[in-house]
Amino acid sequence: MRYTVVFDFDGVIHSYKSGWKGITEIPDPPVSGIKEAINKIREKFNVVVVSTRCISPEGIKAVKNWLNKYNIVVDDVVAEKPPAICYIDDRAICFNGNAATLPDLVENFKVWWE
Repeated sequence: MRYTVVFDFDGVIHSYKSGWKGITEIPDPPVSGIKEAINKIREKFNVVVVSTRCISPEGIKAVKNWLNKYNIVVDDVVAEKPPAICYIDDRAICFNGNAATLPDLVENFKVWWE
């Protein structure tokens, strides 16, 4: 059985330099090195891409077309996070077991590209 690793799309795979332009508008190139990282991870795990863009068939098609354009191979593209061993997301806070730190972490959160 192969476990799954889930990647967020915008800000993790798609560099998202232009910000949100609509469900089907994906104008920017990949994050540097992401294709190689995904290829390496796929040697041992299934890779699933999740995006809110995928709430519509047009969004799913746009993400798949973009991935194909850049020859990025994944195992699935979905709208909601499936069960996985880990989630790679630019808008996540890794919980360290200390709930008391969460309010400050949330209030001061910045994505890597800001």
